[in-house]
Amino acid sequence: MLKLVGFLIRKEESLRKDLSVLTLLFGTVFFQFLGRIPLLEPDEARYAEIPREMLERSDFITPFLNYVKYFEKPPLLYWLNAASLSIFGRNEFAARFFTALSGLLCVLLTYFIGRKIFGRRDGFLAALVLGTSVGFVAQARMNIIDMLLTLCMSATLGFFLLAIQEGEKRRGLYFHLFYLFSALTVLAKGLIGLVLPGAIIFLHIAITRQWRIIREMRLATGTPLFFLLTVPWFVLVSARNPEFPRFFFIHEHFQRFLTKIHGHYQPPWYFIPVLFGCMFPWSLFLPLPFLQRLRGKVSPGNAATLFLSLWAVVIFSFFSLSGSKLMPYILPMFPAVSLIVARSFSHVLEEERETPAAVLYLAPVLAVIMGLAAFLHFRFAHKPQLDLLTVSIVGSLLIVGGITALLCLRKKGPAEFFAVLCGMSFLLTIAGPPLIFGKLAERKAAPELAELINEAYRDGDKVACYGWYQQGLPFYTGKRVIIVGYKGELEFGSNQGDNSAWFIDHAEFRRLWDSPGRMFTLIKAPDLARLRGEAGAPVRILGQKGDKYLICNR
Repeated sequence: MLKLVGFLIRKEESLRKDLSVLTLLFGTVFFQFLGRIPLLEPDEARYAEIPREMLERSDFITPFLNYVKYFEKPPLLYWLNAASLSIFGRNEFAARFFTALSGLLCVLLTYFIGRKIFGRRDGFLAALVLGTSVGFVAQARMNIIDMLLTLCMSATLGFFLLAIQEGEKRRGLYFHLFYLFSALTVLAKGLIGLVLPGAIIFLHIAITRQWRIIREMRLATGTPLFFLLTVPWFVLVSARNPEFPRFFFIHEHFQRFLTKIHGHYQPPWYFIPVLFGCMFPWSLFLPLPFLQRLRGKVSPGNAATLFLSLWAVVIFSFFSLSGSKLMPYILPMFPAVSLIVARSFSHVLEEERETPAAVLYLAPVLAVIMGLAAFLHFRFAHKPQLDLLTVSIVGSLLIVGGITALLCLRKKGPAEFFAVLCGMSFLLTIAGPPLIFGKLAERKAAPELAELINEAYRDGDKVACYGWYQQGLPFYTGKRVIIVGYKGELEFGSNQGDNSAWFIDHAEFRRLWDSPGRMFTLIKAPDLARLRGEAGAPVRILGQKGDKYLICNR
């Protein structure tokens, strides 16, 4: 334990050794059992199916989902996932590989930025904070765009911060990396790749009055690099699809931010509990820097701390004001928050400031309370959300970790206290995501039903979804799916060209069902009862998963 604590708080250690330790440590966290859980609906399945269709069609310009145009996001994740699928095959590990890699690279990048700005110890502590934030790790193990966006935007802002440090010898390199990752951020998720970093950088320059930075930004070489990387795809996709610009820029950017058109509305305070839960227990130490500032002198690195604060606050505020909110949206602020928390902990270790004991006690006490609450919920809830195994592992880790951290705080010191919290959180990141995602997969994913289709399918058979769209069905079957009485996010694509045979109403479905051709249909229980009373052909149940049934008419 003493050797571990000594390594954590050591001020000097080789860059290569630290990167090797962090890669080995968190490589396990991000990649263990990555392919054992089916793709979750709808996002994971969607971002696996689009690249599968790119490979099938040999078209890497126009994205298609269930064989209709899909313009909601730029192509960077699609391209990376297509490469992964071509290397590893059509499976869950391949679909999640690049997002998991993005999470690991975020941890390493956070360490590198912290080391360069504040020193080795601050960087290493920041990497530990980010890599043991359960919500961050859990979302990195999902096939979603926001984790790739987090890596690209963090690199954009991080390399800019490194470039503006006084006396930086590699300023030109860091500025060009800033432009490179700015372009990748735009290709990952669109205009926010410009809006958010631009707002953060402008506010930092304006507040610090360092207008000279604009002259030093290598605009003459960096701007062409940015446009060279971003413009070609936007030009090509617009040339092939004249409808793209309006849908992508107006519908997917301005209307998504300003209206509730996408149905993801949440109140303005929505991201407060999201931040608290996803970065637990480290989110509880966010008051530390403010209390330390009130009790002591301004610390070295104040300009860098201001930049990190703007990084976190601008992203949090932007998405809190948006009319569309989803949990992963604020992921790009997590590296900045990790660096801020680590910097504050470093001050505690240095004993440069008097740290209010209540702030340190809050996290372990709350961990114990949450652990006990998990057991009580399982014991007394009418329908517990988690099973006994999950509650036993997660609840026990929280209780034991919280009590041990409290004892360390009283009898040892802040270094041991930090090490225990890291250990507890590390074990939670190992055990939590596979257990929790496994339960979600039981309710949301249905690869077993798709496999039944694959075993029985013959040329000429049809595959359908009745009343909704199961995004994983075309991925697991490799076939286009007829959608009955529903369009959802495919409405725009369904109107491009003639797709009437693939988006049908209930009357047309009953006609196909009663025709001589064989149909495999994924249907939910209420619709199944209704279909049995209306269809002429028999309804054969081939399989069931939760409230979903696979039926066939022959």
